[in-house]
Amino acid sequence: MYKVFVNDTPIIITQSSKIESIFPVFAFNDITFDEILRRLNEKLIKGIILYSIDLEKDWKTFKQNLRVISAAGGLVLNDKKEALFIYRNKVWDLPKGWVEKDESLENAAIREVEEECGIFNLTITKKLITTYHIYHQNGYILKETYWYLMHSNYNAPLIPQLEEGITEVSFKKTDEIEDILKNTYANIKIVYATYKAQ
Repeated sequence: MYKVFVNDTPIIITQSSKIESIFPVFAFNDITFDEILRRLNEKLIKGIILYSIDLEKDWKTFKQNLRVISAAGGLVLNDKKEALFIYRNKVWDLPKGWVEKDESLENAAIREVEEECGIFNLTITKKLITTYHIYHQNGYILKETYWYLMHSNYNAPLIPQLEEGITEVSFKKTDEIEDILKNTYANIKIVYATYKAQ
């Protein structure tokens, strides 16, 4: 299954015939990409499910409508198992950014977390999940973000990357994260839920 967000509205592409959802279901080949985006952008539906017979083939077809960019980021835990969050544009988020040319996903994830948070001593524990979202900037772009679970014992003051619009960086306890998840993006909720499920 692939779950792609347009803002926080999901496009779910699945091979599962056991689909139970409040969203309308279409056969993948029965609706156009432009029609999907029109319905989502006009808020005619709160999400859509595309039923696929060949998931990987249809996923490649879906991506042909978009310019794909890769990003990488991290869910960073400290020694107290607190999670590192950033505050940008009045929304809580996790640090991430574009992968540079010839850069590995792991190196990009560490670099972006370091740059956005002013943190060091990062180690990757494991890969968590890949999330997808579509936005419009001189055409439609699909951002594929590769997320890693990380650890750091860094205990000096954290420095938000102000030029990226980040105004706060801090480690949050589990009870604080419950409130944060009320003011974050759907993909960030998925990343955190993936971590908690392991």
